[in-house]
Amino acid sequence: MTATDAKDAKADLHFYLQSARDALLWKLEGLSEYDIRRPLTPTGTNLLGLVKHVASVELGYLGDTFGRPSGEPLPWLDEGAETNADMWATADESRAFVVELYRRAWAHADATIDALPLDTVGRVPWWSEGKDEVTLHHAVVRVIADTQRHAGHADIVRELIDGAVGMREDNTAMPSGDSAWWEDHRERLERAAREAGRGA
Repeated sequence: MTATDAKDAKADLHFYLQSARDALLWKLEGLSEYDIRRPLTPTGTNLLGLVKHVASVELGYLGDTFGRPSGEPLPWLDEGAETNADMWATADESRAFVVELYRRAWAHADATIDALPLDTVGRVPWWSEGKDEVTLHHAVVRVIADTQRHAGHADIVRELIDGAVGMREDNTAMPSGDSAWWEDHRERLERAAREAGRGA
């Protein structure tokens, strides 16, 4: 791979990573402290917890893994921490605290991506010894996949809260229908599901 190819590959990876980051943070906008923390699935999925989790993921895979610790204290990942503590925010972990942690994680991860060749090999501290090696390229793709997955979770959670949908405010990537159109559309899907269920 030439230096130009490597630069282009990094630019592509960064574009998709940043798109996912921005989409996830947009889901918090305009909501109350309660709504960004509300558990809306049986497993407790909530918007601010998703942001806290992906910040932790970036600092691990694109920091510690490549010998570039951020120095950020992440007590929810310490040995003996409560199970799943990275997936929700306590009452004293403010929106500003979690969002700023995420933005610092971006900066730290981006510095790692900029500083190292994509074929740099790192070791994931929480993977089994002997199976813990990963290239920077693989780690970045893994973080993109994880962030996009959680942005999808955030799409659904936000829609359940107030009906807001889409990737960004200026690009929802959704058909432009009014509430009556969407109600008709949903009812049509419900009828199709019932019909299919009767035939099964």
